[in-house]
Amino acid sequence: TEVKINITDKNNEVSFKLKKKVLDMNLYMVHVGYYDSSMGEGIYESHLNYFVAGIDAREAKQKVKSMQEFKEKAMHIDGIKEIKGVEGYTIKLIEARSNEEGKTFSYDQSSEL
Repeated sequence: TEVKINITDKNNEVSFKLKKKVLDMNLYMVHVGYYDSSMGEGIYESHLNYFVAGIDAREAKQKVKSMQEFKEKAMHIDGIKEIKGVEGYTIKLIEARSNEEGKTFSYDQSSEL
């Protein structure tokens, strides 16, 4: 991406371009574990997967660790996977103007597919 900046003084106009580095965002699956005392007397570990965008795994980790649910349930991170593609398709994250979510299919809806 290029950014053009014009600077004007009394006598003339000077123009130059700055190259702005655009960092590619990667998709990460962060696998977390936690113990829930309301289930099985709290002795069984439950797991969730969070999908987050980040420049690198360190940023993905920090995003998950800052989530309210992560803190409230005293979760820990069991692993992080960078996802570059699936079934022969490359995944490329493109910044969206809106927060459009994909469709969720319930148990019954997915059974009928």
